[in-house]
Amino acid sequence: MRISARADYAVRAALQLAAYRDSGPLKAEAIADAQSIPHKFLEGILNDMRRGGLVASRRGGGGGYRLALPAESISIADVIRAVDGPLVSVRGVRPPELSYTGPAESLLPLWIALRANVREILEGVTLADVASAELPTRVSALTEDAAAWTNP
Repeated sequence: MRISARADYAVRAALQLAAYRDSGPLKAEAIADAQSIPHKFLEGILNDMRRGGLVASRRGGGGGYRLALPAESISIADVIRAVDGPLVSVRGVRPPELSYTGPAESLLPLWIALRANVREILEGVTLADVASAELPTRVSALTEDAAAWTNP
């Protein structure tokens, strides 16, 4: 599974908004500078997040962006879906829409299992969890295995 630059930037921007939610709206430039995200790219991402109902914007001198919902209500999966679409796809197709034959037939349950595990992690972690550096125990436990940190 690959996390696109767009998804990575979106999550980082959302975390920046979560961390400063009590400070009022943040300008896109401030988010871009704080997270080293190209400003023009970030504008498109914030617009997608706004259309997805995750971010609200206000124009003017005191304007900027803020989370449209509490950080505790927005999962990492929500952010990724807002900017990239489905969490897991194969050749751009969602796994339930695929079919295989012969020796490849058991690929479908494998892709479905992969999707279920990705969902379990990304839907189970909120912006508030990451912003507070308090990941759920089941997620933190996965990082305790040294092999998780190495590439085979």
